[in-house]
Amino acid sequence: MLDSIALDHLAEEHYRPRTPPAAAPAPAAGDHAPRQQPRGTMWPAPPGALRVRPLPRESAASYLTRLGATYRLSPAQLLDGLCITVTGTEHAPPAAEIRLSNEATRRLSCFARIPITHLARALPRLRPPAPSLANTGAHGSATAHWHVVEPALQPLLACTACTNGRSPHTAAPAWIHPSPGLHRIMICTRHQQASSDPRHPAPLDIRAVPELTQAHLRARRPATPVSLSWASTITTRWYDHHQHVHERWHTRLHRLTAANPRMSPGPASPALTCRELITYPETLTLAAAFDRLPPHPLTRTQQTVFLHQLAGRLQLPRLAPADHDLLWKRLATR
Repeated sequence: MLDSIALDHLAEEHYRPRTPPAAAPAPAAGDHAPRQQPRGTMWPAPPGALRVRPLPRESAASYLTRLGATYRLSPAQLLDGLCITVTGTEHAPPAAEIRLSNEATRRLSCFARIPITHLARALPRLRPPAPSLANTGAHGSATAHWHVVEPALQPLLACTACTNGRSPHTAAPAWIHPSPGLHRIMICTRHQQASSDPRHPAPLDIRAVPELTQAHLRARRPATPVSLSWASTITTRWYDHHQHVHERWHTRLHRLTAANPRMSPGPASPALTCRELITYPETLTLAAAFDRLPPHPLTRTQQTVFLHQLAGRLQLPRLAPADHDLLWKRLATR
């Protein structure tokens, strides 16, 4: 929809032909030359007519892109319309993130009609302005800076149904950061969608793999970061070397790829890009078992008991790791 007054105010500078201003009359003798109107005085602009709500843990670049797309504007046009000075090279999410100054955040909040505290809570890369500046005219400069995000830290695709529910019409894709300290994965149990790799062209349909949702729902209390890190490293090693539960994982991968025929193979195969999802239930099981270990190395008898119990939790008849298996190293670690 392009009939709103707010959109006209925001976009007219990009679409209206510009005419040179009339020459100002020469100042009389003794008069001072008129000062040029500073760019900052073009603010405030009217609030936007369309409401675009951010998703929890959405990247700032993602929200800015979705908000601009609602008005058929690029992020650069949106920021220029809000009189925000931009530095750095713009890239589409998830490869890039944007940092906003306090004043730029305030202007974005006013245009989006979302309180700064709510916006900063939803977008972890934003920071609310200082209390001394929140309700005064002593605002700093409105600036924004684009920067590249390392692949290991890039956000993941959000559930499309959740994204559309927070936009006035069919929305651009949203990218969210995984919860800090938790497994790097996104699972929407309501709409049965999941993401685990930024290279996925869209969230994956996981209805054919119900054990992913079941494991996610069973994990009422998150594992500690240390246990989760150990568990993820071990299951990744098992997956890469086809150990212990490789037949189950192969079947799970086949069901997942069959349910997502549009999954682009690209330079990385689904066997790699879906690895975190495929091993997710076993990773959570292993992390929970590690959290129950005593704070000292296990004796040989205790190790045997632990492996027997772990085999039962993993639904295996027995678990006999090789001598070089990382599981032994974890059991020997204080």
